Amino acid sequence: MLTWKHIIDFAVNGNPEPDIRVEKTNAEWRDVLTPEQYRITRQKGTEAPHSGALCSAFDAGKYNCVCCNNPLFDSSIKFNSSSGWPSFTQPIKENAVKYEKDSSYGMIRVEIMCNTCDAHLGHVFPDGPEPSGLRYCVNSESIILEEDTNE
Repeated sequence: MLTWKHIIDFAVNGNPEPDIRVEKTNAEWRDVLTPEQYRITRQKGTEAPHSGALCSAFDAGKYNCVCCNNPLFDSSIKFNSSSGWPSFTQPIKENAVKYEKDSSYGMIRVEIMCNTCDAHLGHVFPDGPEPSGLRYCVNSESIILEEDTNE
């Protein structure tokens, strides 16, 4: 289980290697993403709080990167943080997400990105529920829900 100490270590000393890499030009990303998905994932944008379609979705399944379909989070670790964005306590596996220090807007935060394609997802904070204490705060536009059809 990842903790805040792990997150800071990754942000400062480097991230785990992804299983695969997906790289495209900006033009190629524009061809496969909506304008809002492109703004958020490729230009490090954010959606307005409580506006994302997946904010209140709790269906069983996996949340994948909208850009490359890399599995990022499982519905079993999603929780209602009341923050206005979908929130998770852990990535689906340690190398699914990468971390970078973000000092934009006069704050110091840890940005989270898809480790496969570098899509901006949101930020992670140390104010989540136990046992990890983490809150992965994710833009709905950066993920897609692959529903579990076995339930």
